[in-house]
Amino acid sequence: MFSRAALLTAQRPLTVAATRSAAAAAAQSGSGSIERRQRPEHPGKVRLGFVPEEWFQFFYNKTGVTGPYTFGVGLITYLCSKEIYVMEHEYYSGLSLGIMAIIAVKKLGPVIAKWADGEIDKIENEWKEGREGELKVLADAIEAEKKEQWRADGALLLMDAKKENIALQLEAAFRERAMNVYSEVKRRLDYQVECRHVERRLSQKHMVNWITSNVLASISPQQEKETLNKCIADLSALAQRVKTA
Repeated sequence: MFSRAALLTAQRPLTVAATRSAAAAAAQSGSGSIERRQRPEHPGKVRLGFVPEEWFQFFYNKTGVTGPYTFGVGLITYLCSKEIYVMEHEYYSGLSLGIMAIIAVKKLGPVIAKWADGEIDKIENEWKEGREGELKVLADAIEAEKKEQWRADGALLLMDAKKENIALQLEAAFRERAMNVYSEVKRRLDYQVECRHVERRLSQKHMVNWITSNVLASISPQQEKETLNKCIADLSALAQRVKTA
């Protein structure tokens, strides 16, 4: 296991290297140099399961491609030769556990991964079904809302039709009452005209009777007899004329 000295020894080179790299980057950016340091193609990628890709790129730029591996082997050799890392019984237990873990990952990893993927797919499908069901419910609600809006527009049209119908009914009632007024006025005027006609006929009849009675009263019996004889003579002459013709 690592001791405190081993940890400090291992951390110092990394800290110094990181400090130097930061200073070099600041100096390069300040001086306006056009050199660009090689950046990893995939940020966040790791090697050997735990070593960041940026560290390998840093060592590649400083020592070449074999630099990181040489540094790792040399560091392990240094720790073991100086007995900073003591290989006691816990080391072999850890080594055994590591080997067992590697074997378990190699043998059981695909099966567990397949099972986990199946469970994830099942959960994802359930979530997807729930999402699709909720989307369907929301889409149905939207369609229902659109239908209700269409019905509301129809209600507005129906209201306009009802208003127009009421206006027509009011117009018909107005025309009917106007006709009733016209009929009543005409009937009364006809009554007044008829009254005037009756009064005129009565006045004429009274006047005729009065004139006739006065004329008859002014004719004497001798004048009436002479007039009657003259009428008979005229009729006889007329008849004689007709016969000769």
